[in-house]
Amino acid sequence: MIKRNPHMGALPANYLFQEVRRKARLFLEKEPGASLISLGIGDWTASIPQPIVQGLAEAVQDLGIQEKYTGYGPEQGIESLRALIASKMYPKHIEAEDVFISDGAKCDIARLQVLFGGSVSIAVQDPAYPVYVDGSLIKGVGRIIRMPCTPENNFFPELVRADILYFCSPNNPTGSVLTRDHMEQLVAFARKEGSLIIFDAAYRSYIRDDALPKSIYEISGAEEVAIETNSFSKSAGFTGVRLGWTVVPRTLKYADGASVHQDWKRLIATLFNGASIIAQKGGIVALQQEGHLSTTTWIDRYLDNARLIKQTWEQLGYPVYGGEHAPYVWIQFPGRSSWDVFQTLLEKAHVITTPGSGFGPSGEGFLRMSAYGVPENIHSAVERIQRAFS
Repeated sequence: MIKRNPHMGALPANYLFQEVRRKARLFLEKEPGASLISLGIGDWTASIPQPIVQGLAEAVQDLGIQEKYTGYGPEQGIESLRALIASKMYPKHIEAEDVFISDGAKCDIARLQVLFGGSVSIAVQDPAYPVYVDGSLIKGVGRIIRMPCTPENNFFPELVRADILYFCSPNNPTGSVLTRDHMEQLVAFARKEGSLIIFDAAYRSYIRDDALPKSIYEISGAEEVAIETNSFSKSAGFTGVRLGWTVVPRTLKYADGASVHQDWKRLIATLFNGASIIAQKGGIVALQQEGHLSTTTWIDRYLDNARLIKQTWEQLGYPVYGGEHAPYVWIQFPGRSSWDVFQTLLEKAHVITTPGSGFGPSGEGFLRMSAYGVPENIHSAVERIQRAFS
């Protein structure tokens, strides 16, 4: 029989969100009449705005017209979409040639882990989105350093030398945002130590303070040390449509002077046939004025939800973080197990959350709550929480 990849044995039995769903399912088996409100997974809950739906529909219709039919598209993505991303997201910093369209940031992170292989060392913010660590374990990365991000250090860790530094801002799960000073320190450190930054900017659309950078490339010199991933999932409701992008600047080089950009282009051509043409046409509309305005309306509602969740826990006397420029609220429960608090909320309030310990050791004693939900459900959830914890 075929031998198992030995690195799979280093993973937890279930992916974090699989385990959350499993526990919720077990509860419903015991309490079949319970009405659960899920504030666990970070999944856009509003329908996709009509201007974008129209763009998607037109792309589908084109597939039925011989003169407009397209088969395989360019692996790097439709040129007009790449140009829009470069001009709207990275004006004066990044050109369309450096943008690679994909089926989502999570998928690109996995492909980047394939690109750099298992012999690298990595350092991750702790707590962190599980894919940074789990994907690296699958590739056989032997040296994984966790950099604690806590209220005491304002969620910006002491930087350590590693081949790859994973950073996410606005952060999942803590909801914290790197300041310009933080980003300048990060870029300067990477340049000095010869590290590569993989910067996850999937939640940049939630930043409402112009003083806070939305991209690593706003920092001088970042194009020589950083790759940035992003997605339409959290900005336009494309969690099920699947569309994202990664920026790999041509100025980014390996230690021997070889081009990271060229290797990424080669890997994409080998392992990926390009994002759906339908999804890309929808992405173009999402970046244009009408589509952008319609998605911004919902992002503002999610931010309102986050503020309400944060205020509720503050009124109950708990330390609370995030929830201002991110759709996540990070609540601390001193002296308590994350999974125990998760279970208490599930059983007493019928609200699904995510235990902080699932994001890493520094997440123990915390709980992440997602603000993705229609306002009525959010109001119902906080009322249940108030009754359960008062």
